[in-house]
Amino acid sequence: MRFVLTPLTSRAAPLRMRPRPLVTPDPLLPRDAPPGTEAVVVGGGIAGMSAAVILAERGVSVTLLEANDHLGGRLGAWPERLPDGTEQMIEHGFHAFFRHYYTWRAILRRADPQLTFLKSAGSYPVISASWPPEDLSGLPAAPPLNLAALILRSKSLTYRDFLHADPNSGQALLAYDRATTVAQLDDVDAAAFLDSLGMSERTRSMLFEAFARSFFCNQSELSAAELVAMFHYYFLGNPEGIGFDVPDTDHGTAVWNPLRHYVEQRGAAVHTGTRVSTIEPDGPGWRVRAGGAEFSTRHVIVALDPGALRSLVAQSPLSAPLLEQQCEKLTVAPPFAVTRLWFDRDVAPERAAFSAVSGQPTLDSIAVYSRLEKPSIEWARTQGGSVVELHSYSCPLDDARSAGDALAAELAVLWPETRDAAVLHRTDRLEATAPSFPPGSAGTRPGVRTDARGLRLAGDYIELPYLAGLMERSSMSGVLAANDVLAEVGRLPSRSWAYRSGACWPGCRDCAANSVRRSRGSMHGRWLGRTG
Repeated sequence: MRFVLTPLTSRAAPLRMRPRPLVTPDPLLPRDAPPGTEAVVVGGGIAGMSAAVILAERGVSVTLLEANDHLGGRLGAWPERLPDGTEQMIEHGFHAFFRHYYTWRAILRRADPQLTFLKSAGSYPVISASWPPEDLSGLPAAPPLNLAALILRSKSLTYRDFLHADPNSGQALLAYDRATTVAQLDDVDAAAFLDSLGMSERTRSMLFEAFARSFFCNQSELSAAELVAMFHYYFLGNPEGIGFDVPDTDHGTAVWNPLRHYVEQRGAAVHTGTRVSTIEPDGPGWRVRAGGAEFSTRHVIVALDPGALRSLVAQSPLSAPLLEQQCEKLTVAPPFAVTRLWFDRDVAPERAAFSAVSGQPTLDSIAVYSRLEKPSIEWARTQGGSVVELHSYSCPLDDARSAGDALAAELAVLWPETRDAAVLHRTDRLEATAPSFPPGSAGTRPGVRTDARGLRLAGDYIELPYLAGLMERSSMSGVLAANDVLAEVGRLPSRSWAYRSGACWPGCRDCAANSVRRSRGSMHGRWLGRTG
């Protein structure tokens, strides 16, 4: 049995993605906000900071309130004192800065125009205790050449997989269309969908399992429509290829300190350690209560993780029934675990700086920070050791120490040289702040605009009209929320560029030449190549 694919017609677009304006704003609109325009941004992660950047540079008086004592959300960084007396910044886990994160990179360029702090991650192996590794780096960027190259190069994907594959499931995977994919697959869980492909256990484990778990959900708890959408966003519809960059220093130094300085230079007030308790109507605007302080404003952007948003809305007299109903349905993914180990010796020289892991009950990725970030590199050089971080995206254990023990034991299975290495220091963290996208949840999540006039939302779980994932989805929602504030005061929105895709794969209607006219909301990659 072979895949049955919709033929590629003469109306299909070329294979390259071409930037073009998504919305052409009225050039007569003023750029800067009217004097006295104020906004409160609740949450200092990627979404909140993206909104704050856009508003502050347009002259809006921004107050940013962050509950933690550091910025960044799941990209945050904070100091850790080591037994030798030195201090290092540690983080929530390894994050890949993919090159098609156009919105997020545009925000980062405010503080570092050349993005000098980013460097290529090099190889991108998927490793397993059962099968030889797969390397996902170095594939052609243009579809379908990337898929063809993977098929030819892969040690796991065989002719037998294609011979036994279900054609309908294969068509659904390769021919993404937002409306059709959601209608057909949103009620199906990702595990059942991957079962229906009929791939071998090795192929599924090495090429799909690690990818699916990277969205912080177990396969049985993830909508198949979301899995297919992300497969297109990160692989088939990605104009930059699947390679990614990583910061050469910690996230605080590389990202959050420079962005905080950028917005403060433009008049923003950034308050960390300030948890918002309620948001209440205040005449035509809102009163935001945080500890013993109150902030009155016309415009509020709430950029919290889904659990925190759900709690805040439940505690606040918003008189917004639709928002309240949507927030009640928000679900949080299982906790993720991060363990960082300072070893007394280096790991084997052939180990990649970052490895995705498949087939282990807890361990999902390994990052050798002593080959990634300057502070860890310097510590390893002086101490003769290494700094290794282990990440479980969807941890089955319920306490940080037990999770760390399991992660370290599974690392020793994959990298035996760590079994006898002495651990000079260790940190364990377990946190449930990531969104989940369970079957049947499409269309139930809140969008940027709400039925509470003047209150907008941002985050990596917010319903958006454009396809994006993880950090890019966070940043995109923040920019959209800021643009909505600017629209309300009659000002020019942040300039936006569409990346209209070429043919992703035969039958992928989002890549057809008339996709913009037919379905403005279903185009993967069609969003901010530039903001400002």
